[in-house]
Amino acid sequence: MDREPAAPFYRPVAHEVAVFEHCHAEGLPLLLKGPTGCGKSRLVEHMAARLGRPLVTVACHDDTSAVDLLGRWLLRGGETVWQDGPVARAVREGAILYLDEIAEARPDVIVVLHPLTDHRRELYLDRRDEVLRASEGFMLVVSFNPGYQRGLKELKPSTRQRFVGLSFGYPSAEVEREILVGETGVDPSVCTRLVALGGKLRELEALGLAEMPSTRLLVDAARLIHAGLPPRLACQVAIVEPLTDDVEIAGALADVVNLVF
Repeated sequence: MDREPAAPFYRPVAHEVAVFEHCHAEGLPLLLKGPTGCGKSRLVEHMAARLGRPLVTVACHDDTSAVDLLGRWLLRGGETVWQDGPVARAVREGAILYLDEIAEARPDVIVVLHPLTDHRRELYLDRRDEVLRASEGFMLVVSFNPGYQRGLKELKPSTRQRFVGLSFGYPSAEVEREILVGETGVDPSVCTRLVALGGKLRELEALGLAEMPSTRLLVDAARLIHAGLPPRLACQVAIVEPLTDDVEIAGALADVVNLVF
């Protein structure tokens, strides 16, 4: 007998699992707010598996149009056929639809999503003149990073107020250590050092980093160490290099790595 795949590892930090479950049950859209690499996407993957729903993920960017997400007419074998986009497909299938970095999307994309966020729970396909009503199990989840390019990429209040909101930050040292152990299986003593390194680097605000080191970067470093890469080299390529291209700042970060390892 085939077994259903296990849900991706996720270590709850607060009440996010319960909130997600209740939003799904009530058909409420959910907004996840927080910095890069703090676990937003992993929560969605975990919950989709936990709830037994298909997951449709869209990485939003400036060039994504409403047509890309809703669907379009295509020529196939001399015939014109309709092809659903990812949003229409999710609505039909009753999937969990995850729009990552929603603030990066063009305004026309956000506008067409509005009817999915209120009591209507429907999607209008103007090119097909069809109204899709969300199938049972459908849930809309979006994420954005409030600190990224502040003032340039913000959600309008009229959009934000359509969602239940969950804020994410970097976990406590104890929880972050559990995450590293659970994700990578690396020696707990190594995880303790990596968590300490992350904490020290996040205190270096004077360096002017665009983003602080995320839990994701620590997980990447732990995986490399677990695979046999020397700890200092693993931290250099998985943490220092992704954070900056400035030689002096990279040197300062490397000094901290050398102190911890």
